[in-house]
Amino acid sequence: MNCANSGFGIIGRTFPAWTEDGQADAKSANPNILHTIGRLWRPILAAAFFAFAAWHFGHAAYIHAKARLAQHLIASAWQQTKTRGAAVKPWPWADTWPIARLTAPAHDLELYVLADSTGRSLAFGPGHLPDSVLPGLPGRTVIVGHRDTHFAFLRDLKPGESIQVEGRDGRSYQYVVRASKVIDKHDLSAVTETLETGLTLVTCYPFDAVSPNTPLRYVVEADLLPA
Repeated sequence: MNCANSGFGIIGRTFPAWTEDGQADAKSANPNILHTIGRLWRPILAAAFFAFAAWHFGHAAYIHAKARLAQHLIASAWQQTKTRGAAVKPWPWADTWPIARLTAPAHDLELYVLADSTGRSLAFGPGHLPDSVLPGLPGRTVIVGHRDTHFAFLRDLKPGESIQVEGRDGRSYQYVVRASKVIDKHDLSAVTETLETGLTLVTCYPFDAVSPNTPLRYVVEADLLPA
């Protein structure tokens, strides 16, 4: 039996036959077939879209929840660090520890700054750039953080606002925001290598970008007030 030019039916519907070269036989095609296929696939595509959306927003919620929970654990390690006078890890397998506490009173914000700025550490809190000085010392203290969690508030910082940083010795240093700017990530050395004493906060830019690998950085510069 030659089936090359014969159609076949399923539950009363006739589907197009296929020629020997693999093309549909237009004469035997049901004119409603595309509409039928589209109607069958629409709910499947819709379900796939909503499943992806749920995963995306669920993943974002997980990132935010992890960031908040980590700061609570780091807060406990910070108190022990000040009491003992030595670095205390927030959890046994951590490869970093808190070195400062940063507060922004106008935004009711309190953050614990970790000892390095690796991607793994920044998932749990803002990090101190090792090449920069510790808070209160002559030179520039640089702290970096993620734009969608701990450092999302940078977009709302205004000149004249206060930022306080507490060191491990319990001493607090007060800074006043001077300016903010957007720079290329390759120009970051111009910010970090300055001899001017103060605080620099850095995050990725734009704040609402979808891609995590943007070429721009948002920089907030603050001046240290005399003790």
